[in-house]
Order: sequence, then C-alpha cells, then structure tokens
Amino acid sequence: MFGNRPTNPARRLFLRRAAVSGGYAIVTAATLQALSACAASARKRPHHPNPRAHPRQVVPGSYGGLTPVADQHGDEILALPKGFSYLTFGAIGDPMADGGITPCNLDGMSAFPRRDGKIRLIRNHEVRSSPGDRTLAVEGSESARYDPLGVGGTVSIDFDPCSLDDPRRFAPLVRDFVSLNGTVANCAGGYAFRDIGWITCEETTEGPSNGWQQRHGYAYLVPAQAESTVFANPIREMGRFSHEAAVADPVTGIIYQTEDAHLRGGSGFYRYIPKNPANLQSGGRLQMIGVRDRSRANLREGQTVGQSLPVEWMTIDVPDSDLENGEPSVFDQGFAKGGAMFNRLEGIFRGEQGEIYFASTRGGDAKKGEVNPDGYAEGYGQIWCYRPGTDQDELVLVFESPGGSVLDSPDNICITPGGGILICEDGVPSHDDTHPLAPGVARVNRLIGLTRGGEAFEFAVNRLNSSEFAGCCFDPTGSILFVNIYGNGRPGSGMTCAITGPWEQGPL
Repeated sequence: MFGNRPTNPARRLFLRRAAVSGGYAIVTAATLQALSACAASARKRPHHPNPRAHPRQVVPGSYGGLTPVADQHGDEILALPKGFSYLTFGAIGDPMADGGITPCNLDGMSAFPRRDGKIRLIRNHEVRSSPGDRTLAVEGSESARYDPLGVGGTVSIDFDPCSLDDPRRFAPLVRDFVSLNGTVANCAGGYAFRDIGWITCEETTEGPSNGWQQRHGYAYLVPAQAESTVFANPIREMGRFSHEAAVADPVTGIIYQTEDAHLRGGSGFYRYIPKNPANLQSGGRLQMIGVRDRSRANLREGQTVGQSLPVEWMTIDVPDSDLENGEPSVFDQGFAKGGAMFNRLEGIFRGEQGEIYFASTRGGDAKKGEVNPDGYAEGYGQIWCYRPGTDQDELVLVFESPGGSVLDSPDNICITPGGGILICEDGVPSHDDTHPLAPGVARVNRLIGLTRGGEAFEFAVNRLNSSEFAGCCFDPTGSILFVNIYGNGRPGSGMTCAITGPWEQGPL
C-alpha cells in the first residue's frame, strides 16, 4: 500500500463536520488559548544572533525526525517523518489534458469533493512575467481572459485518490485544464461561500501604466464545478490592492482578506460584507480592521502574545481605487481613519467557531536583518487570530517566531483536521540558512506544524530546490495533504505533492 490511511475516528468524522461547517477544518476554542500561553513562554526565551546555527529539536507530540523520502518515480523531493509517503504530479512544463503546458509558479490551492469520488484541486499560478510574455504562462481560451495580455490564473486538477493505493495502476492526475486566465500574479485565495468555488487573488496593483490593458489587484471566483475556462470577472467592490488570501465565513458570508504590500509600507486586514454571499458581483461593503482606542496601531512589532485587542472596522469609501490618477490606496484610506498596520499579511484560514487565523510573514520582535524603506526591521513571522464576538470583536497574537530555526517567514497556512496549524515557509536567502536535509541549498523552506500547545515542529523539508512551499490543504476526508513546491520558473522545478501517513500519531 502506498501510504497509510488514517484510522483515527476523529479524522474519519472530518468529512461530515466539514459538510456542516462549510468545508473548513476544525479548531476548538482551546486551541487559541493553548497557542497563546505556550507561545508567550517561547517568546521569553533568549534570541540568538544566528538561530539557524542551533540544532533543531524534535517537539514532543510531533511526528519525530525527518528523513529523505522518494516519490513514485524514485526522486527524493521531500524529507518527511517516518511512515509518511507521497505522490507528485502536475509539474511545471508537463502537458495538460486541455492541450496546454502546465504554467510556472505554483501557489495557493484548495481541494473540493467530486461526486465521482475524485478530488478537484484549484491551483493558483503566480505568473509575474511582463505583459504578453507567454513563457510558461497560463494559457486557456483567449476569449475568457480578463486582460488579453494577462499571464496568470488558475488550473483545475482532478486527482484520483486510488492512486495512493496503487500508483502503478492509477495515475494521480486524471484531468487538468486552465480554469481562469488573463490575470496577473495569482498568489493565494480561499474558499468561497459554502464552498461554491475558489476565490483567487492578484498580488499586484499594476495596470495600464505598467503595460497591461486592464487594471489589476482584484479577487475573482472560480466555480468548483467548472469544467472549462471561466471568464475572469473581477469583484471590484472587494477592493483593489495587493491581495494575498481570502476566505468566506460559511454562515455569514463575510469574506476576510489579507494584503501583502511587500516593501510599499503597511498592509491591512480586511473584511468584505457582500449583499448576496452566493453572488459576489451583487455588491457589498469593504472594511479595514483597527484597534479600538489605538488609532493607526502598528502591530508589526512590540506586541504581546495572548493579549486580547478589542477591534473596530473602518469602511473604505473607494474600494476600486484609481491609483493611476492619484486616488488614495485602500490601505491609505483605512489607515487615515485609524486602521491597523501589519507587516505583509499572507495565508488565512477559518477555525471551527468562526475565528480567522492569518499570517504576518515578517512581523515580530526577533529580527532577520532586513530593513524596509520606512525603517521597519523585519521579523521572522507572526500568526494572528481574529475572533468575532457577540458584543466585541477581538484580535490576538497567538504565535511569534523567536528565530529562523523555529519558523521563518510564514506564508500559506491551513488548520488541520487534528486541530493544529500547518504553515508553508517562504524564507529569503541567508548566509546561515542551511539544513542537513537540504544540502547545497542556500534558501531552505519547510512545512512547519504548530501543535495545540503552541509548539512548532518540522513536518517537511524541500530537498529539490530553494523554492517555497505553497497551497497546503487537506482533502475533504482529512486523509491527504496536498501542497505545492512553487518552483524557480523552469520546467520540473515545481509540482504538487499528495502526502499520506499516520496522521493519528501526531497533532495534525
């Protein structure tokens, strides 16, 4: 048998629970409290000037040490804990069922069930090449493109779970095709209302002044059941900014969004309240979060793990900002009203009770050494939690990395069926960024788990190259972890992995 299917009854219940909660993974309220308490203790530990020079510890309750593991082709792409195995498929440059070539830059991703027992993956491709450059770009129907010169978009993949039992008989990839095109830099996204599809987001605000034929910086909907390329119709009232990720609450329909403004200043955390959650083109209201009684709070550093911050929301008057003609950006509008500033917000995921977890990739007090143009010295990363309440909404810092050996630059995240948090690293090159399982690689990237007790541990290491992990998500049964290796723009340098193993023996 290729890989092990879980026997934990709680994991078998994941599909039924997901149907009730709109397809989202399960986290209890105790998770937040435990993460906060344990992370607060970790934050008091001394910070070493070279965190990566210190031996990595195996966290009690994790899956133990890692070892190189080969895929079905005999290639050692990943290092994983004992008992775990994986298949690879959908590599950059591979031919696709629709006649095209698999595009480069594999990023955010989601998994949806199909009636035929297959699993539908919708995968972002963060292609950032110049306008009209079709080198490993997202192709598909020309008539469906939002921008005729757009190079990014999404690919939908039908995966056969039977291939995990017998990869020699069943090919993992049954069918793949371009499902949205004509966009730019599709970075992350998230589940739409009641899993009707995938919200894919552009991480750019470029437009005609940069050579494109249309403005960019929007979110788009890719229906989960689409069987061909859909027209890329921007949801303009969700805002025009450097989107990273988005996720809809399956009860209220509110969509929470993160912004990754890179070095252009602060980033905001937003919510979009649609008039009709099932029709995102029906209009709605965009708002940015702020800390009550702390106008323009700078949450990039100097924060206390576990402290509850009461929040309020600032309405954005012009969500589709005409940046080319001098209109203030979405962030500038919200910040002017007292909104809060984060550092580069990335992945986002919803918990069991409506709480929203999201990552600040370089927030925190332990510093990496890089300094932004505004003077902010970048940290190793933070994990935040927004909790809507009956009387008062609150924001809590639940984890802050004390150094690169613990967690370096969190990007995409997901809440696991076992109640942990799985984090994709996107670490920048560093002279001390080394790892014994990634020999000769100057930029090490890992999958990092957070236990319910708030302890970080290594779950996987990219042995193939120095590119980031992205798009971590579990299938609807909670037994298969899908994750992308982003790639370096060359054929074969990035692909999707399907990981199985003894999940019940650890916190994921």
